[in-house]
Amino acid sequence: MRKALIEQRLAMPDRLTRADLLQRVMRIWLVGRPDTVIGAYWPIKGEFDPLPALHRWKEDGELMEEPQRRRIGLPVIDKVHKTLTFHAWYPGCQMEEDAYGIPKPKDTELIVPTLLFVPCVGYSAGGYRLGYGGGFYDRTLAALEPRPFTVGLGFTNGFVPDFEPEAHDLPLDAILNDNGVVWPVA
Repeated sequence: MRKALIEQRLAMPDRLTRADLLQRVMRIWLVGRPDTVIGAYWPIKGEFDPLPALHRWKEDGELMEEPQRRRIGLPVIDKVHKTLTFHAWYPGCQMEEDAYGIPKPKDTELIVPTLLFVPCVGYSAGGYRLGYGGGFYDRTLAALEPRPFTVGLGFTNGFVPDFEPEAHDLPLDAILNDNGVVWPVA
């Protein structure tokens, strides 16, 4: 199922249009959120790129009547515990590849997000996410105290109506796609 969803995502002829729509959904969804530290991800395999919307969110915080210092973090793999920590990211910061060839911030400060955007290969009703199968996000979320508010990001065609979560799968607090908020259902 993962392979088919990734291939389908990579082959979307309107991926850029859908990405633009999801950027807008994300920016609107962030308005009024109290968070000042958000974790995200570096997009791979045709994933939606959340970083432009987050950079705009960060800049908006600096333009407020009472400026807020907002921070964005990207994951760094903890090889021992097979979990993720988040390190400060900003456009132009030095990057290096992790063990999986994914860019990560180099030598930046460890930060703890109160809101975490996670990529979805697929997603289903109830806020369940289908990832790449490594379990990094599930282990990370199970270990984080306090647990951040979690938001899945994916394209409309990533919805899997018959996906059955496993016992270790933790539901996300919200899921956004290019049509808007799909979880929780209003």
